[in-house]
Amino acid sequence: MNAALATYGKVLRQAAAGRTTPIDLRSSTGQTLARMDAAQWFGEPRPGDGTVLEACAGATLDVGCGPGRLVSALALRGVPALGIDISAEAIMHAHRRGAAARLCDVFSDVPDAGWWAHVLLIDGNIGIGGSPVHLLRQCAKLLRANGTLIAELGPPGSRTWRRRVQLHHNGTTTPPFPWAAVAIDDLAPLASRAGLAVVDRRSEANRWFACLTRKDREADET
Repeated sequence: MNAALATYGKVLRQAAAGRTTPIDLRSSTGQTLARMDAAQWFGEPRPGDGTVLEACAGATLDVGCGPGRLVSALALRGVPALGIDISAEAIMHAHRRGAAARLCDVFSDVPDAGWWAHVLLIDGNIGIGGSPVHLLRQCAKLLRANGTLIAELGPPGSRTWRRRVQLHHNGTTTPPFPWAAVAIDDLAPLASRAGLAVVDRRSEANRWFACLTRKDREADET
């Protein structure tokens, strides 16, 4: 994972300089699973971010915050927000733009666990750790009883998968690490296994989002 983080850091430095920065997510056989431009993680909110920002009315935790695009946008709206990321380079760029961010693994000791009104998994971060159920279960623990998890998913009909993947950028390919992708129409059973229920689905700018709540909240309301 260290090699992947080093490559990710190089990607962020190039993108921070204002240059288009393509990065590919590849299978171990070299198949391109996703292609991204890291420059979209910097600057102003990208198309579709409005759906996420409007869903956050209280204290928000952005898991895998990168350079802090969403955290800083929420702060400008007066919404208290914190980003966490395992990349020191990402946290440095988040701080440079004035975003509150902390170097932290979502599977370790997360600040104020059980207090957050909203937890975000955006820009493909549903794949963190390679097990969506495990990740969703961990995020459920971070939410207060009436909190919501906002996740970005693949479009209807896309593939849901778990596998070891590699980052490819500028001729460099990292060693494999676990990752995942979830299509929005495959989310409900995975969420249920994690103690969550899907309560809303929305689409904006060819991006798909779901809002989830803890099942124990549903039990309290019945």
